[in-house]
Amino acid sequence: MLFGKTIVVTGVASGIGRRTAELAGQLGAEVIGVDRSRPDRTTGTFVEGDLSTEAGVKALADVLPGQLDGLCNVAGVSGNTGAANTLAINFFGLRGLTEALLPKIREGGSVVNVASIAGFGWRENPGRAAAIVRTSGFPDAASIVAEHQIPDEAGYPVSKEILLVWTMLAAHQDAFRARAIRVNAVSPGPVETPILTQFREVLGDERVNSDVDRVGRAGTPGDIAPAILFLCSDAARWINGHNLATDGGLEAAIVADTQNF
Repeated sequence: MLFGKTIVVTGVASGIGRRTAELAGQLGAEVIGVDRSRPDRTTGTFVEGDLSTEAGVKALADVLPGQLDGLCNVAGVSGNTGAANTLAINFFGLRGLTEALLPKIREGGSVVNVASIAGFGWRENPGRAAAIVRTSGFPDAASIVAEHQIPDEAGYPVSKEILLVWTMLAAHQDAFRARAIRVNAVSPGPVETPILTQFREVLGDERVNSDVDRVGRAGTPGDIAPAILFLCSDAARWINGHNLATDGGLEAAIVADTQNF
């Protein structure tokens, strides 16, 4: 599926990012893995990078090569470090890296953002998500959090709400459309990764257990990576601005409940 393509994967030190990089290599891609921590095993080339600051994003974008075919934005934090840091990494850093690498992505390339079922709530507060998306560059995340009165426990869901709205809008921005670069997202539910314990601390055991019970089990990185790489492949060439729920049917169950189907 990916033979001959060069794919950047962020967050390769563990979890979904690690499995995505491994599978991309198995499918024939040249993989460039990015993380702030060096992984104990590497697929392809590894580049250390930090998405939490504007300077870190610029430094990373400067060292990554050109002629890229895909960017898998997997890196993220659980929200246990506060809302400002969570928005800085999960959205502003992700967006900043994507925009900085845009000139290095080949025509017809693909950007895939790992969002979350936790971002489902953008529908209830689209104005907030749109207002934050409209900010340019890498704004001061603490000021954004204060302006929109985002409590620390809401930092992770809000970061994913913003990311989903930006995915839809970016897919139709001239900078992407002019070169036929697609922008999509995948939204996992609970996944057995090293930060699942942190999600329990942030979202609460009741929420996480309820989500797992609805679909029978938590997902695994091996459940999510194929969906990410499908969206990177030419098989998905007519999919753009889409959020692919990779959650075992969790979103369908939530929609059915909220709509009283």
